[in-house]
Parts: sequence; structure tokens; C-alpha cells
Amino acid sequence: MDVALGSAVPPHTPHAISVSLPTWRDNVGYEEGEKRVVQNDIQLAEICGQKYAVGNEKCMLFSTHKIAEQCRTFIQQRSTVLGSPVNARLVDLLLSQEDKVGNQVNSENVARPAIQLHIVLFPGDAFSVAKEFWQHTGMGISSRLAERCLSLLPVEAPVSAPRPTSPVSSRYPAKGHNRHYSAVKSSCKLPAPQVPAISAEDLSKDHSTYLEERYGRNLPISSAAFAKKALKSRVAGVLVRDHHDGGESGAEEKELVVGPSTRGVSDVAPSDVYLYPTGMAAIWNAHNLALQAMPTAKSVMFGFPYTDTLKILQKWGPGCHFLGFGLDSDIDELEQILSTESSRDPSKPPILALFTEFPSNPLLRSANLPRLRALADKYGFLIVIDETIGNFLNVEVLPYADILVSSLSKIFSGVANVMGGSLILNPRGRFYGALKTKMGDIYEDIYFDEDAIYMERNSRDFKRRIGVIDENTEAVCDLLYSRSADQCFPKAAVKRVFYPKYVTRANYEYCRIKTPRPEDGREGGFGGLFSLTFTSTAASKAFFDTLPCYKGPSLGTNFTLACPFTILAHYTELDWAAQYGVEEGLVRISVGMEEKAQLLEWVEKALKAAEAAVVSA
Repeated sequence: MDVALGSAVPPHTPHAISVSLPTWRDNVGYEEGEKRVVQNDIQLAEICGQKYAVGNEKCMLFSTHKIAEQCRTFIQQRSTVLGSPVNARLVDLLLSQEDKVGNQVNSENVARPAIQLHIVLFPGDAFSVAKEFWQHTGMGISSRLAERCLSLLPVEAPVSAPRPTSPVSSRYPAKGHNRHYSAVKSSCKLPAPQVPAISAEDLSKDHSTYLEERYGRNLPISSAAFAKKALKSRVAGVLVRDHHDGGESGAEEKELVVGPSTRGVSDVAPSDVYLYPTGMAAIWNAHNLALQAMPTAKSVMFGFPYTDTLKILQKWGPGCHFLGFGLDSDIDELEQILSTESSRDPSKPPILALFTEFPSNPLLRSANLPRLRALADKYGFLIVIDETIGNFLNVEVLPYADILVSSLSKIFSGVANVMGGSLILNPRGRFYGALKTKMGDIYEDIYFDEDAIYMERNSRDFKRRIGVIDENTEAVCDLLYSRSADQCFPKAAVKRVFYPKYVTRANYEYCRIKTPRPEDGREGGFGGLFSLTFTSTAASKAFFDTLPCYKGPSLGTNFTLACPFTILAHYTELDWAAQYGVEEGLVRISVGMEEKAQLLEWVEKALKAAEAAVVSA
């Protein structure tokens, strides 16, 4: 795929969640901050900063006051731990259509709800600390919400607001809003945003036609409510009819046809499902829920996870035990930890919760969930499972979890143009009552309405897509495995194929769904993600650069997407990652819905380049 560096992936996709990094060198350049790779676009945060920042302050934006307060608290606590304590301050904005010039509502004269925007301002040299909160929690505003906010700003001619020049002291009051907290409306004269218009041609035909015919230019709140109801039902596995079958099905139907859940726990209800703006937000909130509902203790990260999950457990609460291989031998070590901690204070659980991915990213290892569940029942701790990679049409893991999280941005959506996350409470779980009660106290629905509408639309056919992707991936991995060092292939370029069919398969099989699906007769497959390690760095680079698919971060897309995972996720800690088998030259590939013959041709081409690099070395 000839996609320019820095372009949206896929091309011409508004709100794309991936970006093109087509060569190995581009990925390294991205991590090293080369100007040819990293560009600074005008952001809503910069516009807000022009109005409200003092001195060298920077800001971050959130959708509720509560999240902004959580960010402020994190900045204060984290900066103190790092030895340079600072405080932050908050500003609330209420953006409404009435603030437009002439108080016009909009061209269709249809009122749209006001938007709350909450600004956290902090000294500029604390930006890296604030960024930790934004990155790890996934609780920032979505690109659609930012676009909506920009559209609600006054359209006056740009003004050059004078910026205060006095230095900013870090001695802000930690609490109290009488001095540093302002409740204002967007009628304050902010500079007019310079945002390019998005034409209908830029939208995919399906989505532009769908939205225009269904809603015109305005997406009513009622549509979002039905979209969220459909999403919760779909995630809960209770929709009886869950596809586009010639008529409109999904969020437009006021009454959804539901039945018992197909997730292995029949009484899961849509009310047990909670939606979030990202998968990371679901994970962060699962940990936050555990901290508030259970006795304080360290958590356990079981298996090598996506980086932010580990950071969440390390930076919030009392810390965690990291069992980074995720193998059965690590369960032996876990039992020792549980025994030791339990002997210190038998009155409370030895750990707070165990977090694991099924299977893991990027090594596709599957934990022995029955054995972990038995330990959780014995010692009284929570199990939190991230099912994003496996997905609930391939594996049935809810019976082993107290809390189940997933990134809906991935295969559930597939289109890579909207983000979302989900959290499910297992109603059969030992601590369900306590978790449900606490969730009732702390949950905020911050999933932006327009994101929910897109997500519901995208996810209607995910069952069909998963079947195709599973079949494609298995064919590709079988080819690569046959040419790997594991299979003693002469002068192999591929050292190992990490894929549930070949890695910890017995543990995967505990949870793989073996009942054929009514709609296509398929059993659960091995998923659409795999990783490769190579016999030399030259072979890694040659394979990646030659593979003619989209290149960029993310996974679970309807199109094939590859990235040098370790370079992107662990560039500053390569030696640490290598200790757990996540080698510097690892390439991760998410397989899409292209024709199987085309995919095999692509892989064969990349293999030949990698094998040539081995021969010439």
C-alpha cells in the first residue's frame, strides 16, 4: 500500500485512529521525534490555552469536572513522587450553539445540546506528568467531541488575546475554586479555529449516506440513546437479531429483540455493561473500581501486557507484582506471593486483583484461566480479563472473570474511525454486589453521542467479519510457521510465529468456543493477530519494509495492518522488554478481510525479501 508517511490509515478517513508509518526507519524516527515524522497540528487545547493559560502554562481537556479533578490530583501526587511537586488549576467551559454570531442555532434551525469542556492548566515543565494521565487513562476527549467543540466556538474574526507575561508559581491552592476555578461560557472571545472543512467526499460512502439520510446534519440525542442501548446489548451477547438483514436493525429500533446471553453466563444483562471512550479508559476504570470496592492491596499483572495497563497498576494504588511471561510457571510464583501475603494479614485478600489479557499483546500467550480462577476463589481477589485480542466470538472468558474489559475500537468496530471501550461485571461473580453498588456511585457516561452512533453502525456485522479474518489469519500463519526456524526451515528468516494456534494452545483451548455459530457454522477461531520474531535484525527490517500492506499502530482493523511493535511501544526500554521475549525486531500483524490469495502473495513477497537478507548477511 503506497500511503504517505503521516497520512490517515486508511486514507481519507476522518477521525482515523491509525497513521501511516510505512518503513522501519519511519517508526524509529517517530520515536526519536524527527521533524519529518512528528508534526504539530493546531489543536483545540492550543486555542483554549491562548485564552486561559498564564505564563508558560499548558493545558489538557476533559469532558467532565470529575475527570479534570482526577487529572489535577494525579499531577499533584505524581510530581511529588518525582521530586518536583506542582499543582494545577481548572477552568470550566459551557459551549452552546447560542454563542455563534447572531445567536443563530444552525442552518437547519435544530437545537443541539450544549457541551461541557473542562480545562486542566499546569506549569509547562509538568507536561510530561500530565501526559501520563492522558495516555494511561484514555479519558481524554475524542476527536469528534473536539470537532464539535470547535464548531461551537464563536466565529468572530481572530483576535490576538494578550498573554500574561508574569511567571507562573506552582503554589496554586490544591483545592477550592474561589480563585483559580472559573465557570465561563464560550462567549468569551476565543480565536477562531482554523479547521479544514470535512467534505462528503472525505467520508466513506456508506457512512456519509447513512448519516445524511438518517439524521441529516444533526445527530439527535435519541439516536445516541438507542445506539448505546444496542451496543450494550451486543456486548452483553443478548441480541437475538444482530445484523443488517435488509431492514434497519440496531439503534434505530426502539425495541431490541434480546434473549439469554451467549457469553457463558446466561444472566448477563445490558445493565451490566458500561461504555467508555477508549479501551484504556475501561481498564483504568476497572482498576479504579477495584481500589474503591475492595480492601487495599497490590495487584498482579499476569503476562506481558500492552504497556499502559502495567503503568496503570504501577502508578495508581499501592503498586503491583509483575509476572511478565504469563506462563504456568508464573502461576507457581503467584501461589508463593499469595501464600506470603496471606500469612501477613489473614483478615484481607493478599492481592487486590489480577489483570490479564486473553491472549496477550504482542506474544499471543493465553493464561491458564481455570487455575487462576481457582486461586481467586481460594484467596478472595478479583480477576480482570481483557478480551480484546480473543474477542467473544472466539473465546468464552467471562465465566473466569469478575470484570471483563475490551477495546471496542478494534475488531468490534473494524473501520478504524471511532474509539470506544466496554466493561462488564459478571453477575455470577463473588463480589458482584459490591462492585455493582460502587459502580452505581462512580460511573459517568462520558461516551460521546456521535462516537456511539458510529460504533453501533460499524459493529453490526462484526460476526461476519470475524469469521473471514480468523480464516485469513490461520492461512497466513500456517505459511509463516512452515517457513520458520521452529520448523527447521533451511536458512529461515522467521524465528518464531506467535499465534494462539502455536503458543500456549492448551490454555487457549480451555476457552475457545467449540459450538458452531448458527449464522455461519464456524467454531471459535484463533483470532486475527499474530507476531513474528526473526533470525536477524536485517531480516526483520526487510520483511516489514517489503510487506505491501498498511503500516501503523492499532489492530483489529478490516484491513491488514502491521507495525514493529517493540519499537513503537517500548523504544526507551528495549532491554527490559527483551527480558520477557518481546524482542526489538518483533513485527506484529493484524490481518484483515482482503482476499486470502492476495494476503498469501503479500506474505510470500515479504518472506523472500527477509530470507534474501539472511542469505546475504
